[in-house]
Amino acid sequence: MLNMLFASGRGQVPFSQNYKVARGNDHFSSLNGHIDVHLELDHSSGSGFESKSHLLSGLFNMKIKLPASKLPGVVTTFYMSELTSKGGLHDEIDFEFIGSNRPPYELNTNIYTKGVGVGEQKFHLWFDPSTYFHSYTILWNQYQVVFFVDNIPIRVFKNLGNRASYPTQGMQVEAIWAAKGWAGKINWSKAPFTAQHQGFDIDGCVMSNPSNPWKCDYTHGDAWAQIQSLNAAQIGAIPKCQDQVYDYCADRSRYPQPPPECQAPIGI
Repeated sequence: MLNMLFASGRGQVPFSQNYKVARGNDHFSSLNGHIDVHLELDHSSGSGFESKSHLLSGLFNMKIKLPASKLPGVVTTFYMSELTSKGGLHDEIDFEFIGSNRPPYELNTNIYTKGVGVGEQKFHLWFDPSTYFHSYTILWNQYQVVFFVDNIPIRVFKNLGNRASYPTQGMQVEAIWAAKGWAGKINWSKAPFTAQHQGFDIDGCVMSNPSNPWKCDYTHGDAWAQIQSLNAAQIGAIPKCQDQVYDYCADRSRYPQPPPECQAPIGI
């Protein structure tokens, strides 16, 4: 079913239909009828954008072309986030691209529930993300969160109910282009750095009834809402991206026993 969803694109949508600039307006530019967006980073500022709506689940895709690698300290993000809850008890689903002295980029994925990081998984990509646009997708429904790169699943996080934490709060889709001290020291002599984004359609459920976390006003349809597991072809594709830098599920210094979600089957 997921292959059908990925193949059923609804064409190019202008940025302003579903998104707005969130920061660094003077470092933001749109081209080609507002279907291409550039976020610039220099010593003075970065930039970012966010969806106009809070969403409760969906299939969220962004095409991104990163600047040349070997850029320590430079971080590109595409993620879902809820930052309005009191006490910082927000939910979040993250793609983070970390610049490095050693190509290729490191891709970091993480999930936060009620302000707590559930666990990181980090990967080396099997291609140079600065050469062409590549597709990065988050499937989030009441059954699972799946991270995809070019339609290939790289991580599955199951909803196990009371056995493990799971993101259930309404979130916005966001993209931020910034310098992060924890990611290394930036060589500003190479600035400005530019990340390019395409694909501003949103296929999800807009938050309509906060008292029912899975009651939605669908932007298109709800086929993705019924997807409970990966099929055999998708499971077979996973080894292509298993050049893992770090996997919290295998970190016995933190977890003597793997957390419940690490043991959940991902297949049919």
